[in-house]
Amino acid sequence: MTRKLLEQNGICPVATTIDLLSSKWKVLIMRDLLKGPHRYTELQTSVAGISQKMLTQSLREMADDDIVIRKAYPVIPPKVEYHLSPLGESMRPIINSLADWGSAYLDDHPDKRKVIM
Repeated sequence: MTRKLLEQNGICPVATTIDLLSSKWKVLIMRDLLKGPHRYTELQTSVAGISQKMLTQSLREMADDDIVIRKAYPVIPPKVEYHLSPLGESMRPIINSLADWGSAYLDDHPDKRKVIM
């Protein structure tokens, strides 16, 4: 369906996108998964400040929305990896644009810089 038809039917494509990425955690998880597959503990370490509950919830929602693929290996101890689906990968230019915009903003507003792990 085209954007115009969606909007005529009361469906906002921007609101849909925001709903799919409804938390800063999901965007930061995607940022890390753009670099390649990650295990749960790697994501927990790289996404500073995220709780175990929020990481689990975010990954589950992103998998349900076909943005992330969860791959469980039949080994002991259990091994699970997460990677972006083709749909999630299609967000690469958007995430890169967010990073570019953020860099330009911080160049113009150095007092707003925060150290984020």
